[in-house]
Amino acid sequence: MYLNEIRSSFLSYFKHHDHHVEHSSSLIPHNDPTLMFTGAGMVPFKNYFTGLEAPHHKKITTAQKCVRAGGKHNDLENVGYTARHHTFFEMLGNFSFGGYFKEEAIELAWQYLTKELSLPHDRLYITVYHDDMEAFNIWKKLTNFSDSKIIKIASSDNFWAMGDQGPCGPCSEIFYDHGSKYEGGLPGTPTSDGDRYVEIWNLVFMQYERLQDGSLVPLPKPCIDTGMGLERITAVLQGTYHNYETDVFQRLIGMSQKLSSTDQHTIISHRVIADHLRCAAFLIAAGILPSNEGRGYVLRRIMRRAMRHVQMLQVQTPFLHKLVSTLVQEMGEAYSELKATESAIVSTFMLEEETFQSTLKRGLALLNKATSELKFGDTISGDVAFSLYDTYGFPLDLTKDILKDRNIQVDEAGFELCMEQQRIKARASWAGSGESKSEALWYQLKERIGGTDFVGYTNKEIEAVVQAIVINNELVNEACDCEATLVLNQTVFYAESGGQVGDTGNINDSDVLDTKKFAESIIGHITTIKNTLKVGDVVHVKIDTGRRRKIQANHSATHILHNVLRKRLGTHVVQKGSMVGPDKLRFDFSHTERISQDELVAIEREINQVITTNHTTHTTFSSLQSAIAAGAMALFGEKYDNDVRMMTIGESIELCGGTHVHQTGEIGAFKIVSEESIASGVRRIEAVTGLAAIDYMSQKQHILQKTAIMLKCQEGQILERLAAIMDDKQKIEKSYRELQVLKALKFDIKSEEIQGLRFIVKIVENFAKQDLKCLINGLLQSLGEGQGIILLFNKCGDNVELMLSITKGATAIYQASAIVKHIIANIGGNGGGNAELAQAGGIQSDKLEDSVQLCKEYMLQLNKLGIK
Repeated sequence: MYLNEIRSSFLSYFKHHDHHVEHSSSLIPHNDPTLMFTGAGMVPFKNYFTGLEAPHHKKITTAQKCVRAGGKHNDLENVGYTARHHTFFEMLGNFSFGGYFKEEAIELAWQYLTKELSLPHDRLYITVYHDDMEAFNIWKKLTNFSDSKIIKIASSDNFWAMGDQGPCGPCSEIFYDHGSKYEGGLPGTPTSDGDRYVEIWNLVFMQYERLQDGSLVPLPKPCIDTGMGLERITAVLQGTYHNYETDVFQRLIGMSQKLSSTDQHTIISHRVIADHLRCAAFLIAAGILPSNEGRGYVLRRIMRRAMRHVQMLQVQTPFLHKLVSTLVQEMGEAYSELKATESAIVSTFMLEEETFQSTLKRGLALLNKATSELKFGDTISGDVAFSLYDTYGFPLDLTKDILKDRNIQVDEAGFELCMEQQRIKARASWAGSGESKSEALWYQLKERIGGTDFVGYTNKEIEAVVQAIVINNELVNEACDCEATLVLNQTVFYAESGGQVGDTGNINDSDVLDTKKFAESIIGHITTIKNTLKVGDVVHVKIDTGRRRKIQANHSATHILHNVLRKRLGTHVVQKGSMVGPDKLRFDFSHTERISQDELVAIEREINQVITTNHTTHTTFSSLQSAIAAGAMALFGEKYDNDVRMMTIGESIELCGGTHVHQTGEIGAFKIVSEESIASGVRRIEAVTGLAAIDYMSQKQHILQKTAIMLKCQEGQILERLAAIMDDKQKIEKSYRELQVLKALKFDIKSEEIQGLRFIVKIVENFAKQDLKCLINGLLQSLGEGQGIILLFNKCGDNVELMLSITKGATAIYQASAIVKHIIANIGGNGGGNAELAQAGGIQSDKLEDSVQLCKEYMLQLNKLGIK
């Protein structure tokens, strides 16, 4: 069976056994700020296990995308060197939240492996927690295995816990025996880490809660959490112990070998490339872009590690971006986000590969500088090796390889110390938001009162009942003359989400300052309460309709902008962020190049055509799958329910829960205010609509009118008039510089003869570089047929630029670059050049005489050595 077939088989099997098939959640955890990535199948359901949320279904099955490359779980350094380490993998799982427990979980797993997949019984081994006799007896009855094949494990490997406190329980793991040709002992033995016996499925029986004192109490509703690595079970079914020898990896590795014209001798690099390509592509599809912090930093490290392995293959032309199409062919059917963002993934890879070429050069320059004074057999500090790793993406083994020929060692202990400090820093930066108390309060409230009904699409004011009042993360029964968060049974206030700001308005005579969403479905109204409000009060709720209209116009304009950008620039354009407020809109999108002014004008015009056509907007509700099939754009990385709201505005179709205009004509007008780069491969457009757009254009018109008056011309002649002024300015500046040069050639020139050569010294102030060259040429011409050396100083404040020129006939004796090097070696500065012309900067103004003297001494020294 192929990997894609196994995934489908697993989900179909559990669907047949009354499990709801849940789509893979985003790689960015939506419910846990302490996690960098989704690294396990149970992460999306964490709040179900802890009781913060009630599950929508009692039985669920998933194929969950996972990444382990940062934070607590980090498999990055092992990838490529072992059979089963990956940065990206898929975790197959089935979950029960009160639907069934141990017996059914064990039976479902056993039947799937032995009946559906036809794995031989004699190849399977079971482990249970040493005192979980219930699981032991269920396995014994079901399999008829001897006691030697149901192994009791006393270590924490077979007892799973979410943390020091909270839900936990014993585990039962299923192992596959790859045969005696592989090394390794049974689970629980000292040699269990070998390749022979491999864990393929872990069943967690979450039946206890660990209290603060460490004691265990039974959970009222025991749960099941299982996980089976798709890559591992695929290896078993395809007759190999090595995950990288399975079909998806083999196609990626084969294409990597083809593009690099290399073979099996470089297999480790190809494995790294295949794994890291998968991981990076899925992270980019989730909306993450390479950067120097957080998730973007981890992505950049993964990409650069892959790029370095391309370099190690002795391939000069980057090719990672060419592998993306193969990945999409292999996994695009299962994960539509890969297809939808393919062009963005390719362009991101291309940009990073291009950047890495120059980064590699700079890193090598740093390494050469750091080792320039080291001798054969010396050791380079761990700090330098870590700086190369951290800043330039140099793995430690690369630094060691580069230094091997010079027999220079690396202080690996110092490097590891720096690495550990970075790990501590990374863990600290992802230690959570400190809002766990607040989060628990809102989920407990949700459990008690449910969510808030939003009726603001069609209503602007309603009567509602106060269900809760929160002040400083505490529930209170009443509030007066203070700021509090009010929760109502229903509301017309839109809570901040999807880039749209929250509504403002009034609840009775109190001002609502902002509206936010808590626990995913509770809408909180941040309110300055004037008169006493109590839980249970009926209140009049009204939004600021004028402000809402402006927000709606900006939100609908954002959808139109997104669509027009994709039409004009390409389908690689994907939303990376947005802010929709009453005064303006901001739209961030994937694109590598600056948009020309002409293109911006064309984009603006097309958007305004959609506005003036006055399209009716349409809202429909459907399943997520149906909406995607209908062509709706989903923002990957966002969490969508199974039932979604689809907005159609002209040619734009997007999944969106925000508020919008009914007719595009309500937007009024659209004007782009700015377009800029905000990150590598990400650009930002800010724009205004309606009266704000008209006001903006009026201001620009007013500036034009004032400019025309100042220039004493018509508005249509401004550019022509400015061009003429600039031309005149350049001519005047050129004439002034020429006069400066002529003046310098006539006055204050010191000249003497040294060793048969004219030695000319000239000091000027604040000359431009091109004028210095003109002056040098003039001084050279003044020598006629004679030979000489010209030493020119340009004073700029406290610093001095030095330029030294030697006539061609004298370069057989004296080298300009050698003389300048001698000068700066003695008085400081930096510079260089060639035999005829050299220059230096950073010389102190009080060192001019020293420079002249050093030049003379150097010439005389050459004479004494008999060079002349």
